[in-house]
Amino acid sequence: MSHAPASAPAAPRAHAQVKPRSLGRRIVSRPELSSLLGAVAVFVLFFVVAPPFRAAGSLSTVLYASSTLGIVTVSVALLMIGGEFDLSAGVGVTTSSLAASMLAFQLNLNVWAGVVLALVVSLAIGFFNGYLVMRTRLPSFLITLASFLMLQGLNLAITKLVTGNVATDSIADMAGFDSAKAVFASEVHIGGVAIKITVCWWLLLLAIATWILLRTKVGNWIYAVGGQADSARAVGVPVKHTKIGLFMAVGFCAWFVGMHQLFAFDVQQSGSGVGNELYYIAAAVVGGCLLTGGFGSAIGGAIGAFIFGATTQGIVYAGWNPDWVRFFVGAVLLVATLLNLWVRLRTSRR
Repeated sequence: MSHAPASAPAAPRAHAQVKPRSLGRRIVSRPELSSLLGAVAVFVLFFVVAPPFRAAGSLSTVLYASSTLGIVTVSVALLMIGGEFDLSAGVGVTTSSLAASMLAFQLNLNVWAGVVLALVVSLAIGFFNGYLVMRTRLPSFLITLASFLMLQGLNLAITKLVTGNVATDSIADMAGFDSAKAVFASEVHIGGVAIKITVCWWLLLLAIATWILLRTKVGNWIYAVGGQADSARAVGVPVKHTKIGLFMAVGFCAWFVGMHQLFAFDVQQSGSGVGNELYYIAAAVVGGCLLTGGFGSAIGGAIGAFIFGATTQGIVYAGWNPDWVRFFVGAVLLVATLLNLWVRLRTSRR
């Protein structure tokens, strides 16, 4: 009985080689691309239509406006990459400023003691928000909205109770004021142009945040918890600690801007800061941060802050009706969001 010859084994299927992405595609897929194009467009627009905008001093003013927005936006961008929001950041700035001023003045402390105590308050607010979000699993939108309302009420009620007014007392003549002002609200002269110290701090915080995102394990954790928190937890990422830390980072940056406001103006109005949280989030979104988390960059948020700073100051220099500022900012946000969506769809199809 003859046996049929054994069939030859099938040749192994060749694996398709993954072509490395071209430089152009890598650039197009960056979250900062659309915001960078928007920043160039806004800058060119006001450079052409507003002659005062071209002066070096005007650029300094634009950078100052961008820095006071951008410092908090750096941390808000990281938080959004981590998949969360913080609607209390705007009034949190005011809370830290009020706390530093009233603690120092009412207890007759060195101003620096008030600064440190205010930092503790701001970090505690961030921890409170992060802990409740992780403990209750409620959306951070709801938790921080409640914090926003509570802080807004506390800022006004406690200030009126302690000072008898809606603003704090001046601390300009107290011990430690001059040295604290040098740190938080001084100027640096470069080429005859006065640059606010907040611009330097903004760039430093931006560099640190970018280094954390791109070069550290914590940066990988931030992207992981924003993209797929359950999957990240399954592979050992400390989701709870990472998100709480991000909320506390927002508290830290809010404290920093609060200290600038206090030492730049000596007093603090208890009702200020309302609505700024929307600018922080909008700047991060314009910079390419997804509302769903897991995508974005600190640099993009900084560019978004620059767009808003250039827009608000450019409208003034152009002599336009300032009533159009919010409309223009909203239009920039809408266009940038649509452009971000288009870029992501184009890159995902390639």
